[in-house]
Amino acid sequence: MTAAHGNPSGGPSGKPTGGLTFATVDSEAGLKVALSGPRPDIVMKLRESGLRGRGGAGFPTAVKWTLAAAARGEQKFVVCNADEGEPGTFKDRVILNEFPDLVFAGMTIGGRAIGAREGILYLRAEYTYMRDALEAVLERRRKAGLLGANAGGLAGFEFDIRIQMGAGAYVCGEETALIESLEGQRGEPRNRPPFPVDTGFMGLPSIVNNVETLAWVACIMAKGPEWFKAVGTDKSTGLKLFSVSGDCARPGVYEFPLGITVAKLLEAVGGSDAKAVQVGGASGHCLPRSEFTRALAFEDISTGGSIIVFGQSRDMLEVARNFLEFFVEESCGQCTPCRDGSVKLLEGVELLEEGECSTAYLRELKGLSKTMQLASKCGLGQSAPNAFLSIVEHFQGEILGRSAAGI
Repeated sequence: MTAAHGNPSGGPSGKPTGGLTFATVDSEAGLKVALSGPRPDIVMKLRESGLRGRGGAGFPTAVKWTLAAAARGEQKFVVCNADEGEPGTFKDRVILNEFPDLVFAGMTIGGRAIGAREGILYLRAEYTYMRDALEAVLERRRKAGLLGANAGGLAGFEFDIRIQMGAGAYVCGEETALIESLEGQRGEPRNRPPFPVDTGFMGLPSIVNNVETLAWVACIMAKGPEWFKAVGTDKSTGLKLFSVSGDCARPGVYEFPLGITVAKLLEAVGGSDAKAVQVGGASGHCLPRSEFTRALAFEDISTGGSIIVFGQSRDMLEVARNFLEFFVEESCGQCTPCRDGSVKLLEGVELLEEGECSTAYLRELKGLSKTMQLASKCGLGQSAPNAFLSIVEHFQGEILGRSAAGI
């Protein structure tokens, strides 16, 4: 997949278009800045930048790191979540392939900020083919003095990174399920609180950040918080990578300032005639054309980066069925709302396809969806009904028109 730059102005880097901003940043410049000053300055700069997690949840990075830095414990961990399992998402794969040094520098900066000596890259099982290349990068960094004892030339600062493979489960993208998997347990979400910042890997303070988030950390430390927040919105600062796929002329990985509208993104990728767009992968929301003016930002439509474009010929019930089949397969089965609710929603979609779902039963399915959103233990169950609800709401005419029962 070729990375493409989607920001016509070149972004805060001031560089011409044709590549991602990551390509313009010296991977070690940010680490040098981070190691040359006091630890609190790192978090202060992240706070000033407004950086929020790029994995989808959008939690302020500075807040997470502040809590972990303040947590008691002689041993702490920096965990990079590279379990990129959300359907339609592949931008982290591009980052790890093309800019691994930025990610590892970001992890090392995190280690300095919170007082950790060990970093763990939790790599998706399907990305096993990338491991040898990433291990080679880590070894090169060790030989260069960027990892290990006196990392980066800072006396007394010890930090190293190891890679641990995931187990192939979608739910391990959730940070507490990921930690359970790291510990050799079945990947199941934990009850929260406590949170990983004080009770994480092996019960010790840990920060878990997305691949893209850590790469931006290194960029922010290199170029400063003002550079980062020069684009975006007040509540959603900076640039964001988007994985664009589906019915468009130019699929790929694009970089846009947060706050861009869906319509502007579609124009850039050759998908302006789209019937609908799934924002945020299977767990996201399906937007009809009437909502293409909405902004891709934390204050409007939040996303980890997956944009799936559906053309005019797509059957939206088939889309809903495809997503629900995925959730039925990937539910860890730990809680009833997700385990049984996803099955019931899939059965409802199949009834709708056959024209045998009454309006009364459809209302019950909507009610079940709300229950799943409220009562499921983790984000998987809470978000599993999203596509179903949005498709039923926005494409009601298409869905109900096939009913033989005259719904």
